[in-house]
Amino acid sequence: MSLEDAMRQKTRQLVLPLDSRGEAPRSQRSGEASTAANGNERPGTDRLMEEVVQRGNAKAALKRVRQNKGSPGVDGMTVDELPEYLAEHWEAIREELLAGSYQPKPVKRQEIPKSGGGVRELGIPTVLDRFVQQAILQVLQPRFDPTFSEHSHGFRPGRRAHDAVCEAQRYIQDGRRVVVDVDLEKFFDRVNHDVLMGKLSARIEDKRMLGLIRRYLEAGIMANGVVVERWEGTPQGGPLSPLLANVLLDEVDKELEKHGLSFVRYADDLNVYVRSKRAGEDAMGTLRRLYARLRLRVNEAKSAVARPWDRKFLGYSFWVAPGRKVKRRVAPKALATMKERVREITARSGGRSMDRVFAELRSYLTGWKAYFRLAETPRVLSDLDEWVRHRLRLVQLKQWKRGRTTYRELRARGMTSERAATVAANTRRWWRNASMAIHIALPTSGYDRAGVPRLAG
Repeated sequence: MSLEDAMRQKTRQLVLPLDSRGEAPRSQRSGEASTAANGNERPGTDRLMEEVVQRGNAKAALKRVRQNKGSPGVDGMTVDELPEYLAEHWEAIREELLAGSYQPKPVKRQEIPKSGGGVRELGIPTVLDRFVQQAILQVLQPRFDPTFSEHSHGFRPGRRAHDAVCEAQRYIQDGRRVVVDVDLEKFFDRVNHDVLMGKLSARIEDKRMLGLIRRYLEAGIMANGVVVERWEGTPQGGPLSPLLANVLLDEVDKELEKHGLSFVRYADDLNVYVRSKRAGEDAMGTLRRLYARLRLRVNEAKSAVARPWDRKFLGYSFWVAPGRKVKRRVAPKALATMKERVREITARSGGRSMDRVFAELRSYLTGWKAYFRLAETPRVLSDLDEWVRHRLRLVQLKQWKRGRTTYRELRARGMTSERAATVAANTRRWWRNASMAIHIALPTSGYDRAGVPRLAG
């Protein structure tokens, strides 16, 4: 149900939002502080909550939450049920926000497997809390974002991971052939609430806003039906978490700028580029001190001072082409992860139709290609294309199973009687058969028509 439909059903309710009582007087709105340029000024007023509940902001937040979809939180409410719920309850929610008494619900714990092993814990807020967080984000982000470092790219409007990768490439091309690669230990789980709130208090005057953010940080985690209190961390899964991470880590960015260091950051992934091993060790020591000040831990096992081609950054790595030109490549670990996923999709024992295999592969490879389109290794990508199509031919041979069926299908697709008979006589040797001139019967053009994207070109 759309918000407009819900409004028509609840004609006697004030829906998103709404009247002028939630807005600051024009004289106050026109007198708001301008955006801080150095990150040390308070970039707003003490009436930010009035902006949060304004009609246009609330409607935009609802639209974004519905676009992002996502699973329900602890209360089971879906994003499709949210408009009708707001139509009935928005006035009370709005008054609680303005009074500073709104109480978030606990987040639902969800574990996501990590490619390198282990799990990443997400905290899924209820859709109502995602809506409120999104409304807050839309008010705070325009004020905070201009104060952040130009070398920070994560979760900021108009910036992406590709920008960070290209900036790193420029540093290396300029002769900074040593990277200080820092990994933080469970960053989102270890954010110290008091440190973060201290930084927010220096930028936000509205006590209601500060109180609500504190309550979001301290909202418990529902695990196995039990609510566990949380004294540190900002759970991944809510719209506010990325902005809060940037607020906390901005101090590190500013200190690195003061030291004149060349660096690039995407969320908690930080690389510093220097010209010598000794300079790298000095930078690593500086970072340890800066993170300790924020009560964050450096994961020493995963951090290093090394050559950039021996490390990965956001799934990419680098190599030196003829003429000493630094180019981008897919990091070996990212390549291994991709091949493992393709193996899962094209498993011979999957019991799925070829159309379903094509659909899953199309969905996965389209996203993979879009992200790794910056890779400057056409031979590697063309080899991957050959490998993927080899896997698909293997699946097709497996599905034909019997030699008689295999022979008939291959002949119908133009393979000579002799070759078809050779393949059909060895129906159990799938991988070897998939490389035996079977491309005549199962050509690459057929996979193109099925929509399986080519990674090269």
